[in-house]
Amino acid sequence: MSKDFILPDIGEGIVECEIVEWLVAEGDEVKEDQPVVEVMTDKAMVEIPAKDDGIVEKLYYQKGDIAKVHEPLFAIKPADGSSDEAPAKDSASAQKEEPKTDKKQTSAGGDTTDFILPDIGEGIVECEIVEWLVSEGDEVKEDQPVVEVMTDKATVEIPAKDDGTVVKLYHKKGDIAEVHKPLFALQPAGGVQEPGSNAPHSHVEPKSQTPSSDPKAEAEPPAKARQGKAVASPAVRRLARESDINIAEVSGSGKKGRVLKKDIEAFKSGEQKSAASSDSQQPQKSAATSGGTRTEAIRGVKAAMAKQMMSSVSTIPHFTYADEFDVTDLIALREKLKEQYKEKGIRLTVMPFFIKALSLALKEFPVMNAQVNEDCTEITYFDDHNIGMAVDTKIGLLVPNVKQVQNKSIIDVANEVTRLTQASREGKLPQADMKGGTISISNIGVIGGTVATPIINKPEAAIVALGKVQELPRFDANGNVVARKIMTVSWSGDHRIIDGGTIARFNKLWQEYLEDPTSMLVNMV
Repeated sequence: MSKDFILPDIGEGIVECEIVEWLVAEGDEVKEDQPVVEVMTDKAMVEIPAKDDGIVEKLYYQKGDIAKVHEPLFAIKPADGSSDEAPAKDSASAQKEEPKTDKKQTSAGGDTTDFILPDIGEGIVECEIVEWLVSEGDEVKEDQPVVEVMTDKATVEIPAKDDGTVVKLYHKKGDIAEVHKPLFALQPAGGVQEPGSNAPHSHVEPKSQTPSSDPKAEAEPPAKARQGKAVASPAVRRLARESDINIAEVSGSGKKGRVLKKDIEAFKSGEQKSAASSDSQQPQKSAATSGGTRTEAIRGVKAAMAKQMMSSVSTIPHFTYADEFDVTDLIALREKLKEQYKEKGIRLTVMPFFIKALSLALKEFPVMNAQVNEDCTEITYFDDHNIGMAVDTKIGLLVPNVKQVQNKSIIDVANEVTRLTQASREGKLPQADMKGGTISISNIGVIGGTVATPIINKPEAAIVALGKVQELPRFDANGNVVARKIMTVSWSGDHRIIDGGTIARFNKLWQEYLEDPTSMLVNMV
């Protein structure tokens, strides 16, 4: 007996996604956690894994189709021939199957349903309750945020799926909630529905929007797109990004304010005013008056970064140390080798040299690669040099790290830098690459800064910011003025375990390796 795999929640506010690539075919055997399909949302590329061993019997979508959250994605015949649901007698009853991730469980009282915590990110099995946004006894509406939770990657608001009254909160602030377990109990406004009564049809809907057959729905006036959470397909969101349009400012003509492709085109051509000014009867020109404000919620990676930085500055005593590096010879070496390695498909920038030289210096100053516990009673030294590098992306600042740099060559490091940078900017960075960092580098110079006071990536003990390279006059050994390529580096250290003398001596050794690249090569094993 086959059962439908229901597309789970794959991100806050995401209601559908585009099928990028099927990784299996009908008739293929799959194992639990094996990636089955790659989908694209407006935030990232995500691989959806199988939840059980079995045989893929039917793929409900083709490459390029739009799949909807909480609707069947593919059908699978479990390896043991069983099904989580009762055997279906016909296709109509088959549509009532629901997955573990979205299944409503009726309580003993019979008049409430448990809201099951859905999948909130690839590989995430639990999250911390940051803040309940409702209390027991409160009435909630469909899509109203109920609780704010934090994973190791971001802070996410979990919305209600139905109108009703909150009967019980199963967790307290600070508790750890598990995916696929009850989060809260809700008494639906219209009474408890039979399981699967609102289950989606298993047939594939066409990608194009069709008029509703419900006259009442057709008469419903278009609602404005909500600020920061416009309802739109990935293709429409991508069109808005490519047109440099904030989709939250576009009034949706679809049902419930859904933004359609024609809405983006109308907004782009000037035929449609922004949602913020659509109610104004004044000419478009008058909408640009001064004194206006715009408020947006801080969510996702940016919210997680805000909490992380607040925790860092409030618990770690930072101190800053800065110095100038003469990178003239290093840049000349890189220019000499760049084309040679480019032919081999290797992108050689100066960053791999900085990372490898940092690792060589860490061997002499292990305290720079150490971490202390919360109450500062123990210090842990790490043999591995997992050096993080800040990457500026569309969704915020990410800090993946190159693992075990002490065992890698400069070319190995260069390949890892390329992989991590590309994955970060494409939204396909595995969580494993974000974990386990021991020290970090922030390259503000690519944007144009010279000096900074970086905030330590807690629980690490130090971080360095690289300024832009400037060609400046300097005196040579004979007293002549010459042009040299100068970079300012700015350190922030944890003053509980690192003092000024230590960071100065460490930085001096790092500087020697970079200013005289041959000395770095000699010390590499």
